[in-house]
Amino acid sequence: MCGIGGVMNREGQPVKMTLLTALTDALAHRGPDGRSHYAAGAVGLVQTRLAVVDIPTGAQPFQDTSSGITLVANGEIYNDTELRATMMNVPFVSRSDCESPLYLYRRHGLRFINYLRGMYAIALYDPGGPDKRERLVLARDPFGIKPLYYTEADTGFLFASEVQALLAVSPARPRLDRKRVAELLQLQFTTGRDCLVSGIKRVAPGEILVVEAGEVIERHSRPALFPPGTVSQMRNPLVALEKILCESVALHQRADVPYGLFLSGGVDSSALLVMMARLNEQPVLAFTAYFPHTHPKTHHDDARTVGNALGAEVVTVPFTEDDFWALLPAIVSIMDDPAADYATLPTYKLAAEAHKAVKVILSGEGGDEIFAGYGRYRSVMRPWPFRRPMRRKGLFDGLGVLRQDLPGWRDGLATAEKAAVLHGTRLQRAQEVDCTDWLPNDLLGKLDRCLMAHGIEGRLPFLDPVLAQFAYGLSDDLKVRHGIGKWLLRRWLAKALPSVGQFVSKQGFTVPVGTWIAHRGRALGPLVAHTPAVSELCRPAAVKSLFADADRNHRISLAAWILLFHALWVRYHVDAVRLDWDVFAMLEA
Repeated sequence: MCGIGGVMNREGQPVKMTLLTALTDALAHRGPDGRSHYAAGAVGLVQTRLAVVDIPTGAQPFQDTSSGITLVANGEIYNDTELRATMMNVPFVSRSDCESPLYLYRRHGLRFINYLRGMYAIALYDPGGPDKRERLVLARDPFGIKPLYYTEADTGFLFASEVQALLAVSPARPRLDRKRVAELLQLQFTTGRDCLVSGIKRVAPGEILVVEAGEVIERHSRPALFPPGTVSQMRNPLVALEKILCESVALHQRADVPYGLFLSGGVDSSALLVMMARLNEQPVLAFTAYFPHTHPKTHHDDARTVGNALGAEVVTVPFTEDDFWALLPAIVSIMDDPAADYATLPTYKLAAEAHKAVKVILSGEGGDEIFAGYGRYRSVMRPWPFRRPMRRKGLFDGLGVLRQDLPGWRDGLATAEKAAVLHGTRLQRAQEVDCTDWLPNDLLGKLDRCLMAHGIEGRLPFLDPVLAQFAYGLSDDLKVRHGIGKWLLRRWLAKALPSVGQFVSKQGFTVPVGTWIAHRGRALGPLVAHTPAVSELCRPAAVKSLFADADRNHRISLAAWILLFHALWVRYHVDAVRLDWDVFAMLEA
């Protein structure tokens, strides 16, 4: 796990070491255990290392001395042991799981990612590609767990694990893509390849880019994880689920450093804890967040119940109103590819606490998407005319806050829906749409930034390709039954953990941001309303009213939170306001 970056100049201009140094410095937080670079003429690669596997000899870049092919990677290849067994004559120089993709590429070319089981962002420099032309190859895992961004400038092609690293080496002031701003407000995340900052793009999940002479010349995608119309037939799905879940968790625990679990007490993290408790001799170290002085019973009560039943050591981490105001500037600063998801708040503090004891965290992201846990999935399964499309209305529609409608905010979703229209059942299509944008561009980005800010690797057993294909291929009635989502997973958990109850309740991070904003809303509202980022889109008087009444209902709370997040994000990432200022000082600047 680490940060990677690099450049391929046009017209063969040599790479400047100052550029590589700047990229490395910008990615230092992702890899506190080491930094390295490689330069060959017009191509340069950098890596900052978070040592998790093969600590003594796993430093990158890796190079095949016979061909000169050079690799840097961010991620974990969970089937590395099995891959090495098929390459007995390869002169491996380390035990690092990221070395095997180098030789897979030499053997299979661009099809090398078809053999990988894991999460990764990979960059390969091939000095003797087809027709002896130098080429740079970028590849990203099929769910987009590991981030990878690029920009094509007049001088050449640059890439990095984070947007902020590309901004650090750009002399120009960032400009925002107005359509992506509209998406951020209406959806709380942005879709597709284009980022909020104009000119910076994402490598899409499962995509391979081929770059020659500083220009993208080819795009390829690995075979679809979810083949059209796939519905598995099996005699005993509970037995099959247990076997494949156990295998995935075991693979995700491969590490040479301590690991733990983010535990909410809901279905997904509880299922992971069951398996981890079975596979580990020592008690599992689990971390859960809660919000004091909000509700008499919060999800950390469920987490304690599950943890106690399985003999885990549960660390409870409070997130308070003081934490909200104190940590918000830092959280905004790490979310360089923004998602205005308030679950980022407790996730950031959980990561800070976990950093004291572990270097790897397993987490349940992806369980709702692959086992169909969201209420919106049940809506799309209803017969016409009761069926409703997902996210048919934007968050700000009808609130009277916007100066005018935000055209195009749903175009990216429509593109994903169109691509999925011929695939499987209505439920499977809805799952595929969520896996296209919502999952990588909100949930996974949030987790990556919060964990990497504290030097921790996040691992997601539910997004193992083998487990995901199994879950996607289940018949609809094994996912949703009697109005209950994740039916098969819930049934398995009820058998595996009968002392907790038949169905462990779903508990996400319901953060009381509306209450906290309302406490200071009359002072905060005018400041947000008059920032250029907000005033050009919203009516100032309506914004002030929104903040003064931010705790009226969930929708109002969420709208106020998104405007506050957006205003602070622009202040920091575009206007370059100092990070050590507080929320009010940043808005007043």
